[in-house]
Amino acid sequence: MTLARILQLNGADVKVYERDANKDVRVQGATLDLHSDSGLKALCKAGLMDEFKANYRHGADKMRISDKNANIVFEDDFDTDENDELARPEIDRGPLRKILLDSLQSGTVVWDSNFVSLDQQNGSFKIEFKNGTDAYADLVIAADGANSKIRPYITPIKPFYAGVTVVEGAVYNPGKACPGIHQLLNGGKIFAMGDEKTLIISSKGDGSLMFYTGCKKNQSWVQDSRIDFGDKAQVSAWFKKEFSGWDDIWLALFENAEPAFIPRPQYCMPLDQTWDALPNLTMLGDAAHLMPPYAGEGVNMAMLDALELAECLLSNDFPDVHSAIAAFESQMRLRASEIAQISMQQMESLHSANAIPNFLKMFQPNE
Repeated sequence: MTLARILQLNGADVKVYERDANKDVRVQGATLDLHSDSGLKALCKAGLMDEFKANYRHGADKMRISDKNANIVFEDDFDTDENDELARPEIDRGPLRKILLDSLQSGTVVWDSNFVSLDQQNGSFKIEFKNGTDAYADLVIAADGANSKIRPYITPIKPFYAGVTVVEGAVYNPGKACPGIHQLLNGGKIFAMGDEKTLIISSKGDGSLMFYTGCKKNQSWVQDSRIDFGDKAQVSAWFKKEFSGWDDIWLALFENAEPAFIPRPQYCMPLDQTWDALPNLTMLGDAAHLMPPYAGEGVNMAMLDALELAECLLSNDFPDVHSAIAAFESQMRLRASEIAQISMQQMESLHSANAIPNFLKMFQPNE
């Protein structure tokens, strides 16, 4: 949507094909922090900073680091001026998505468009969708995320399993359902660590919270465990056993989560991935450079991809679209590789025996 908005501002004819049936079919995830040199930079180019400032969550960047017994070992509200280049203002995915959706020309997003196949015909593409419709495009940009169906048309390179599996859950009324956690969270985020495991909790603007466990597991653990992740009792029993020795306060998250848990094995694209640029097909975001979320860069990387791809496509410096795509992909891969390496290192650190002291070093001033 960021890419579509910037291209439309410059007169391009753009369609966004989305598999969701409509804009309300899915609950949107946790709070995002946007960075001045990426996500916010893209929003500025898209002319949407006023809308962002009207919707971002003041004070949501409060963070607490806790041990497994719910003892706070560090906290900070990271309160910075919104014009500070180090500021990382938080916004929920839902409001950010709405800002971008509302900024697009009517009819830009074509809902219920679940991709099936791509076929090149006379220099353009025919795209077929599961609902029986099709579309034609001069240029196709894969923005279809971690399990991209279009990426294989560009490269056979696949992601590797990163060694950690996350279990995601949500509590919609934490003030009543788990008041202890609600008070500890205090409208911000909690990073709880111990025994080479993590539990990350994030508040949302609607009063709900999202939480994510992180454990070192085999790639096939989700299937091998035979846990029904739609069964609260089964997942609660797993957590109680897996996180044995952790304070009982955390169990309230699992006992009050709804409607279902989502297991998320973490994957990462090879850091040295490369491919030959195609003349009218490219990709951005997780489709291009999937990585674990522990660098906090996912949405920012994707939005910066959108900005840089738009700038290349709109530039007079390239003789054709093929050259513009090649330039974009070259700089995108280099940038993504650096961030992915940081993310992998951070993931290893947070799931190590020294997780808390390692994490605390990040917030100590350089001496």
